Amino acid sequence: MTGRERILRTLNRQSVDTIPFDLGGTDCSSIHVIPYAGLRKLMGLPGRAVECGCMTQLIAKFEPDVQAALAVDAEPLFFGSRESRVWKSPFGVDVLIPEACALEELPDGSSAIRNAKGTVASRRAAGAFYFDPVATPLAGIESPAELDRCDAVFERWDYPAFYDEPIEALAERARRQYRSTGRAVVALWRMHYLQAGQLMRGYEQFLVDLMVNPELARALLEKLHRVYMKRVDRFMDAFGDAFDAVFLTDDLGTQQAGLISPAVFKDMIFPHMKELVHRLHRGGKKVILHSCGAVSEFIPAFIEMGVDALNPVQVSAEGMNPRDLVRNYGKDIAFWGGGCDTQHALNAADPAVVRADVRRRLDEFGDNASLVFTQVHNVQYDVPPANILALRDEFWRQTRKD
Repeated sequence: MTGRERILRTLNRQSVDTIPFDLGGTDCSSIHVIPYAGLRKLMGLPGRAVECGCMTQLIAKFEPDVQAALAVDAEPLFFGSRESRVWKSPFGVDVLIPEACALEELPDGSSAIRNAKGTVASRRAAGAFYFDPVATPLAGIESPAELDRCDAVFERWDYPAFYDEPIEALAERARRQYRSTGRAVVALWRMHYLQAGQLMRGYEQFLVDLMVNPELARALLEKLHRVYMKRVDRFMDAFGDAFDAVFLTDDLGTQQAGLISPAVFKDMIFPHMKELVHRLHRGGKKVILHSCGAVSEFIPAFIEMGVDALNPVQVSAEGMNPRDLVRNYGKDIAFWGGGCDTQHALNAADPAVVRADVRRRLDEFGDNASLVFTQVHNVQYDVPPANILALRDEFWRQTRKD
């Protein structure tokens, strides 16, 4: 089978010749730019500036030579920019970023990205390896009526302005990419709901809104949803058949439990996500939903919405044991991730720890899971490149015994 066939059959919960392998196919199963640069060197590939796929997470956009060397079955369709430039990062890696990204180094050793108004939207703390969103543009809103003055905030939400590639050029690039690959192409559209509310209003404030100011929370989510649906229609019309699946993200869990209750989710967020998923299905696209943490209690709602696969299967979180998930939900949903514990195994000093964890997770998923194998979330900055190859090699050893 081709990678595309393997992935699509897995998302349909059909039999495949071997478990599909993803690394770099989404912006939540990629590699931080530091170990990615080291991985290229370890594999004997030419050194060069690492193209950044997500400015918040500072993950790499995989190049074709890395995709071929790792034999991956999926590849991403990122938003693009008209021009790029090299950022000499403080951690020693040259990173290719959008020219329009207003990134500056600050005297205290931190870095900032400013929005079109000059406000700091994201900040990398001194000595840190990621950018944290710090702007809360709707923090001062007190009533639903005030949201009507905030159209500009909603129109580009989850689609930063520095990704300034015109939609026509993006669509043509998508068609060229799709024709040139046998891998499944995953469009990275994000489209948060809970997380969008938290970033717009402030993490704590939006959780409070859901409970004590539901009219404001509902109005915000409805306004956001209208923008998302228009965006989906525009993207679908422009891209046509030039991708196979859409990657949506909305973190609902902490390490121990949900950020909100299933009842609040079902009332406030579920109707919007369900309509969005059904629109994508009508266009013939599969839907992968990323939601970190302890989200097992939300999985029945994901299934009811029609989600095809759950990512990342955070195996260290409460209630996220793969064996239980497959037994309880495996007939109705596929799993994209959970192949190695990023928090407690992948960054180990000894690659043998990685190999053992890969064997453990494959055993937990068992033979009946519809599984796209990849680690839990992105490979972090402190992971030795040799461990990435240990993950891939052990996966091959266990699943491709011929």
